[in-house]
Amino acid sequence: MTLHRPGWVLLAAWFGLWAAGAAAAPQIGYAYPAGGAQGTTFTVEVGGQYLRNAIGVRVSGDGVQTEVREYARALNNQEMRDTERFLRDLVMRRWCVRVMDEAAKEDDEPPLPDHPWLRDLDDIGLNDLNQLRARLFDPRIQPNAQIAEKLTIEVTIAPDAPPGDRELRILSSDGLSNPICFQVGMLPELQERDFAGGEAGQVVQPPVLLNGQIMPGEVDRIRLQARQGQRLTVRMQARRLIPYLADAVPGWFQATMSLHDPNGKEVAWSDDYQFDPDPAFLYEVPADGVYELRVRDAIYRGRDDFVYRIAIGQLPMVTRCFPLGGQAGTTATMTVEGWNLPATSLPLDTNPDGPEFRQLLVGKTLGNEVPYVVDALPSTTEKEGEAQAVPFPSAIDGRIDQPGDLDRFRFTGKAGQEIVAEVLARRLGSPLDSLLRLVADDGTEIALNDDYKDRGMGLVTHQADSYIQAKLPRDGTYEIQLSDTQRQGGPAFAYRLQLRAPQPDFALRLVPSALNLASGRPASCTVHVLRRDGFAGEVNLALAAAPDGFRLANGRIAADQESGQAVLSVPRGTPPQVIPIRIDGVATIGGKEVRRPVVPAEDMMQAFLWRFLVPQQELLVAVTGSRPVPTVWQPIVPGVSMATPMPLRIPLGGTAQVRINGSQLAAARLQIANEPRGIMLREILTEPTGVVLTLKVDRNIALVGDAANVIVEVATANREPLGVLPAIPFEIVEP
Repeated sequence: MTLHRPGWVLLAAWFGLWAAGAAAAPQIGYAYPAGGAQGTTFTVEVGGQYLRNAIGVRVSGDGVQTEVREYARALNNQEMRDTERFLRDLVMRRWCVRVMDEAAKEDDEPPLPDHPWLRDLDDIGLNDLNQLRARLFDPRIQPNAQIAEKLTIEVTIAPDAPPGDRELRILSSDGLSNPICFQVGMLPELQERDFAGGEAGQVVQPPVLLNGQIMPGEVDRIRLQARQGQRLTVRMQARRLIPYLADAVPGWFQATMSLHDPNGKEVAWSDDYQFDPDPAFLYEVPADGVYELRVRDAIYRGRDDFVYRIAIGQLPMVTRCFPLGGQAGTTATMTVEGWNLPATSLPLDTNPDGPEFRQLLVGKTLGNEVPYVVDALPSTTEKEGEAQAVPFPSAIDGRIDQPGDLDRFRFTGKAGQEIVAEVLARRLGSPLDSLLRLVADDGTEIALNDDYKDRGMGLVTHQADSYIQAKLPRDGTYEIQLSDTQRQGGPAFAYRLQLRAPQPDFALRLVPSALNLASGRPASCTVHVLRRDGFAGEVNLALAAAPDGFRLANGRIAADQESGQAVLSVPRGTPPQVIPIRIDGVATIGGKEVRRPVVPAEDMMQAFLWRFLVPQQELLVAVTGSRPVPTVWQPIVPGVSMATPMPLRIPLGGTAQVRINGSQLAAARLQIANEPRGIMLREILTEPTGVVLTLKVDRNIALVGDAANVIVEVATANREPLGVLPAIPFEIVEP
């Protein structure tokens, strides 16, 4: 993990910028290129907001060094008009046959704004001028404040830097930005300026990794030198780099790729791979020649954040695999099929101490990871034919081998016994859209399920796995029936069916993944509880790894609640720094203490509507210095109590009141400390026994279903802090 300046320089710059008063923590919309090869140095453009005071870059993992080079602000409307006029006249003068005398220039030629892109224009060529004009004034490009500011950074990747996905964040005086995917690769890499231009562009020699951006209506044409007999894998990464775009439909860059032979005939095309939105195809080259790869958006959209990386060459690619998991602590192997594979049978890591969901890397090419699951259940392999008798509990590895296939499994149960049947397929990359039925021996249907939403799988937009939890009505034989909802099938339609007793458990997601807070002043975060198999108990959060003096308050998430608002504080005087921390959640299940790690995540929106908790690699705290009016974190104000039943249900766009008992509150100053999305304190009414708070929901910001806590700070009339009120859990409901 790297910061681009020595510690003392960084701290001095941080304090200086803090004194100048920065507005907000930086936000990143894209990075281009979104990665690079081992042993290279190159520049990266980062687009976003609030980048002016950037003082460093943090990249997770080892072997990557960075340095901030240049900041380019967004031009205002008047500056754009002046610049457009200046560049138009400059281009005209460059095209003019006679050399114009300085006196012949218009006297009212507008001055250029101070901007790094507009310096030394007299020294650049006509083509570069036209490219600059296109970038600034292309009428097809819609202004977008979220990516309007640009930051240029220099990146150096060590030759031995571990390959794979990293997280890149910008550090400013106000803290850390959101993370963006940045990759360390092993193939030679080219940027768009190297291969763009169709017939005028460079002929690319595979194996290679291409970095590009798609602008509105643009089609990138890439010339490839291919040789007879090559088994080419062409695989794009676009959505993997930027999973969700909040303001675009379908919510990501939906790329398409087509390959054309030397005569211009289309010989391969793809707009996805199975249910992965990123396209990929395999092509065996029939004859030597220069082929053309065309890349565009499916509906000809485009923007700076439509970034892609394409790996081309005789690279490994898995097309199907079996089984999709194994029992913890046993010897298990996976059979893989595809192109250019180093082996067809690979061992699975079934270490009992590892996570439930794991990945097997086939070869060394990014994007070719094969997911699988490890559980505690003995494995059984599906057999075709009549209903197959299976032990309870067990995990059945099988396939829907052909369209319309129905797999049936019999087991013996007792009256009142609770059972769970869960399919793991789509979450493991299988195209299966499962349908699950539980049927008694007399043919009575006990339960049925098509789709079950696993909130822990933040990158799966089509949740197609099935889940049943049911109580058996009587002793006897029962049957689990599994099919594909779309009546599809084939060798790739694999699944792992877990048949077991309920195992109440939970997982935790914390957003945002970086907490920016001033020394001596708390910051809030939202922790989501992902409940499993009927677990409904309360969860208590605790710091598991953090420096001395760090405190986590309001860390209790009540029973049946899906989220809670926790507050983190650091001691006053803590110097500016970035610190990784760890938080655990503890609950009692079946009389035993169960501890689960809190996984950092980002709350991302897809296409104006849907929200996803996308896991991240690091949970970070950025201490930014002291605010002008610091507040020392204190516990809940003594002697106050909640008189209104909780949770508080607030209609979208409406209000709700909270009555709080505590006579000392009548003369106190109250304000919301954690600023949950769309919640504001509209009115405070004092009573002899306490106060009544009126909370309002902004319908333009909040969403129905939002649930969190409101944290209210209490201070004297002279602004001396007294502490906080008890957390106010709320849920936003339909008006």
